Amino acid sequence: MKNFQIQLSITILAILYGFVFFADYIAPYNPCEQNNKASYANPSKFGLDTHGIYAYQQKYIYNPKSYKKETRNTKQKIYLEFFTPKKLISTRLTASIHSKTASKKLTQRNNNLKFYILGTDQLGRDNFSRLIHGAKPSLTVGFLALLIAFPIGTLYGAISAYSSPFIDNILMRLAEAMMSFPSFYLLIILAALLPASLTNIERFALITTILSFTAWAGLSRVIRGILLSIKEENYVSSAKLMGASPPRIITQHLIPQSFSYLIVAATLSIPGFIIGESALSFLGFGINQPDPSWGNILSEAKELSNLFHRPQMLIYPSLLIFLVVYSYNVLGDYLRDKLDTQHL
Repeated sequence: MKNFQIQLSITILAILYGFVFFADYIAPYNPCEQNNKASYANPSKFGLDTHGIYAYQQKYIYNPKSYKKETRNTKQKIYLEFFTPKKLISTRLTASIHSKTASKKLTQRNNNLKFYILGTDQLGRDNFSRLIHGAKPSLTVGFLALLIAFPIGTLYGAISAYSSPFIDNILMRLAEAMMSFPSFYLLIILAALLPASLTNIERFALITTILSFTAWAGLSRVIRGILLSIKEENYVSSAKLMGASPPRIITQHLIPQSFSYLIVAATLSIPGFIIGESALSFLGFGINQPDPSWGNILSEAKELSNLFHRPQMLIYPSLLIFLVVYSYNVLGDYLRDKLDTQHL
């Protein structure tokens, strides 16, 4: 059963990170492309016949009774083609083309053939395309935050462990002071201080830095505890007698001994960074519209009307976040059992 969970987790992560690397190919449309006539369009209705898989073309009408736009399926079929050179899914109006004139007309009309796997949002943007592209900031933030937080925390903890008791005490009190701040509220305060004029790329870089800023202190304490006993080993004493400098001993003899723990800690820390970014975007302090992330997609879904009438806007981004966190936790538990970190 556990092997199945590991295989499932690795498969889920491979698929989701495939979204990151091949988002432009997988997503049918530009995630920021608006269709004012298709505001809150329902998911397209699909079918299968002898010519292949098709979706019914939708039309958008105004209902004077409910004072709302409504989407209705027409009898016109849009046939889907898969694994085309430019897109994973493209459309064609009819099953076959027999003349050059018809082919030209089809090319001209293809721009108007729209299908929506998960419907659209308030501005008529394709929800499926936004979920695919939203994986980029939501999934990459974990690795980028690790690249900042783990070197700082590891080096800080190693220096504290190797230093004199007086310096060690000062360094650990500073780390504990950092840990005493409620991390989530600190994230919100720091994110709220970001200038509104920042682009989403700049905002993403600063959010990654903020997430790292709140994570290194706890790691440094654990690394210090691991290395306190290791620094008394014979090979460390031998390195001292041979004249090795403290930086050399720390980087070449102490820190490598914590790699097993670091691998497990990194795997288990990534979900926290992902949830942190999603929470900030959900509250409006992270990635801003129109660029998608799973957090700001959830932010729109929290509207009461969407909860009742369009629950898919809430279910799918929530499910993706759950699958990522679940997969990393299963993978982290597996690595912890294999590496047997309790005997470090």
